[in-house]
Amino acid sequence: MRAAKGFIGYIRTSNNPNSMHKTFSPLPAVLVLADGTAFYGKSLGKIGTTTGEICFNTGMTGYQEIFTDPSYFGQIIIMTTDHIGNYGTKNSEVESKSVKIAGAICKRYTAENYSRQLANESLQQYFEQNNLVGISDIDTRALTIHVRQQGAMNCIISSEVTEVETLQKQLRQIPDMNGLDLALKVTTGTPYYYGNPQAKYRVAALDCGIKENILKCMADLDIYVKVFPAQTTVKEMQEFAPTGYFVSNGPGDPASMDYAVKTVRDICETNVPFFGICLGHQLLALAYGIPTLKMHHGHRGINHPVKNLLTGRSEITSQNHGFEVSREHIEKSDKVEVTHVNLNDNSIEGIRIKGKKAFSVQYHPESSPGPHDSRYLFDRFVEDMRAN
Repeated sequence: MRAAKGFIGYIRTSNNPNSMHKTFSPLPAVLVLADGTAFYGKSLGKIGTTTGEICFNTGMTGYQEIFTDPSYFGQIIIMTTDHIGNYGTKNSEVESKSVKIAGAICKRYTAENYSRQLANESLQQYFEQNNLVGISDIDTRALTIHVRQQGAMNCIISSEVTEVETLQKQLRQIPDMNGLDLALKVTTGTPYYYGNPQAKYRVAALDCGIKENILKCMADLDIYVKVFPAQTTVKEMQEFAPTGYFVSNGPGDPASMDYAVKTVRDICETNVPFFGICLGHQLLALAYGIPTLKMHHGHRGINHPVKNLLTGRSEITSQNHGFEVSREHIEKSDKVEVTHVNLNDNSIEGIRIKGKKAFSVQYHPESSPGPHDSRYLFDRFVEDMRAN
């Protein structure tokens, strides 16, 4: 993946060099897909070139949370809402310490002005600080329909090169998401702690790209968390004497993470309660012989309906995944039980291991800014630890 580079599009509005007022002035930009389709628009963020797998998010709000979600590492996001940037950015509304997406695509872009008084800065300033390249002023409805029909694929955005053939040559050098282990790109380098050391419960969390709000949700339930790098073994985590284990969300192909699959299998053998979210869900399935598959275009948004088969109730969920657990194989398993299904396409959204306190969901119960229908899953994890 090529890092964004170049200059920021500024114009001078004062002749006094000591009173420079920087105003965003976009340049022409082009988006080219792997199938040769091209869209022309205007630059946003830094001037430069970036590549990644294109996908779309149907959420109407929460763009800053999306941009900082480690699960989006290596992906270029189409924001299907009509505009972004209108409410600026706020330091507390992040899921990690930096922007994780590879690029942004939108229809209308509010670069500098924003309505919210509590915002810390504009979205343009935020993008510049995070070296993000993007494109605006394109028909995102037509683009999203194209991706829905043709499926996920790599793409390239550039505001420094506009020749489509040149960009296509560069794009052909970018590897496909299948087989990529990206968790190691976003995991913590060293273990760290989150919450109250005197809390009733202690959870060892395997960080494959953990979101900040997951840790907040656990801390709110009297859980002290020690977060470990993705390649940590169970033996190392056991030194923390956890009352529960957690495996996080993250980017990339779960089938490429043999080390994490082994760790999850070893965790389940300890009979200590286990909870997995998103990538953690896929790794739990792989640990019990259920393969994962690349989806046609994935699920990304905050309005996906899911049915809890254990209660019969439905919930509106936040989702962000491009891989899924194989329904064909899970129906043949005598060890894994399906607990949740997607009401749009009947894909597997939750499982539990028979005879063990181990469960997982494909979606995001910690969802920030919402919806909060699925927060009960953290309570269920606490109940498992209390009973154990």
